[in-house]
Amino acid sequence: MAKQTDPRVLTRSPCHLLKRASQFAASIYMDQVGRTGLTQRQFAVLMAAERNEGASQTELVRLTGIDRSTLADLVARLMAQGYLQARRGREDGRTNAVRLTAVGRRALRAAEPGAGEADKLVIAAVPAKHRKGFIEGLMSLASRLEAEEPQASKAPKPRKARATAARSRGAKAEGG
Repeated sequence: MAKQTDPRVLTRSPCHLLKRASQFAASIYMDQVGRTGLTQRQFAVLMAAERNEGASQTELVRLTGIDRSTLADLVARLMAQGYLQARRGREDGRTNAVRLTAVGRRALRAAEPGAGEADKLVIAAVPAKHRKGFIEGLMSLASRLEAEEPQASKAPKPRKARATAARSRGAKAEGG
């Protein structure tokens, strides 16, 4: 008999089940919000920018859980679409203060009803007696990830990443 969390039994693997649950949630989100053109990540960035006026991209990484390079690409695309604007920060000229534009606010308002409905449909798929525990479990996982992220960012880069970064610095120093 397989253990309850045996990864060889996919129907009992927490990692596999979370991936499947994520696919389910993404499918529902696209059914409800897809017509607005905003992906889940774009929606999260716009929501975070609205609720944290002038946040830096580093703050948006922390607020959304989206990795730094992906968030930078998202912000660039959302700026190109006119949804966001960025200005150099007043206190630190190396950072960008990100703000939602009027166009971005309209896009966010158009997507909000569908995003709310998607959340309702996802939670409705969980038996009523387990919903509170389900949400608490997800919040616990998210909190654990957030608590571990600062240590991960301070960890030494893998050897290959250090070598690539060194070559990149060398190319920049040579004008390339």
